[in-house]
Amino acid sequence: MKRTETAKNWRPLAAGAFLLLVLGAAAWLPGCKPAPQRYSVTWFDVFDTVTTVQGYAANEDEWNEQMQALHADLVHLHRLFDIYHHYDGLTNLYDVNAGAALAPMEISGELYDFLQFAVQKSRQTGGACNVAAGALLRLWHDARETGALPADAMLAVAAAHGDIDDVQLENGTVYFADPALKLDVGAVAKGYAIDLAAQGAGDRGLASALLNVGGSVRAIGQKPDGSAWTAGVENPWPDANGEYHLTDMTAAVRLDKKCTLVISGDYQRWVEIDGVRYHHLIDLQTLQPARYASSVAVLGMSSGDADAWSTALFCLPPDEGLRLVESDPALEALWMLPDGTTQASSGWAQYELELE
Repeated sequence: MKRTETAKNWRPLAAGAFLLLVLGAAAWLPGCKPAPQRYSVTWFDVFDTVTTVQGYAANEDEWNEQMQALHADLVHLHRLFDIYHHYDGLTNLYDVNAGAALAPMEISGELYDFLQFAVQKSRQTGGACNVAAGALLRLWHDARETGALPADAMLAVAAAHGDIDDVQLENGTVYFADPALKLDVGAVAKGYAIDLAAQGAGDRGLASALLNVGGSVRAIGQKPDGSAWTAGVENPWPDANGEYHLTDMTAAVRLDKKCTLVISGDYQRWVEIDGVRYHHLIDLQTLQPARYASSVAVLGMSSGDADAWSTALFCLPPDEGLRLVESDPALEALWMLPDGTTQASSGWAQYELELE
């Protein structure tokens, strides 16, 4: 059995420190304010993936202060949206899954707002991205851990307990009308958290930065010279030996009017059983890993929206997904198909850069 886990659905890691790298030096000019310096930071303790932030600040102290606050925000949101662990002093989604079927459960406004967003995205995507499908997704999670495929009958039973209408939100409470329903927010939590963290950093005065949380990228402002931040789309296709070369880029894009890029791919989390790879993105119609694309990249104005739509589009036939994207001016998308070809929405090209 082979298994790989890189980043989309997430589980917590032990807390860790961050590494600070100074990438540039200030240019001091007589009588002028010093030019912003470029810095980078890396963390390993949020959303079960590697997080990097690069950006500009007047000096190292200012950068460190901004990054400490940004990291604290991400750690808090990681714990709040965690479905696997309880944390003392915090009612999170683990607690919601444990208690919301017993009686309406009072939750924080912060968590209530997130669940409203998650339910809305489940409906907007026609259920292709459904946070109420936790019972089904847990079976596939366990399969990746154990290397044993879930029985079709088990999948069918679990799928019957994933009706988003059974997640009832009212007056600051959440209630599960189906006692067997479980939430799995892996398709939306990271993107939503990135949006909140970026907004908080901007409110604190961070004017130019690029957040990359496990491949979900969000720009804050522009670079000091007025140019846009950029992001790359990984090559999702294995070579003849079955090896992936994720540092090779299929495309690169400019992040200006559309400030975020989120990618869902079959190379991110998978297990090989009897020579067949089973990845983590489940088609909720077939109850099996979706096979329509190798990866889907979504450009948008909101990382939360792009996160949900990248999952939904991966789990839909490309022509159906393309119709949905073309109907929403806030989105653009690029499909990397299993035959090695690509398909793009009509507006994708205006953001695409020439690869070097």
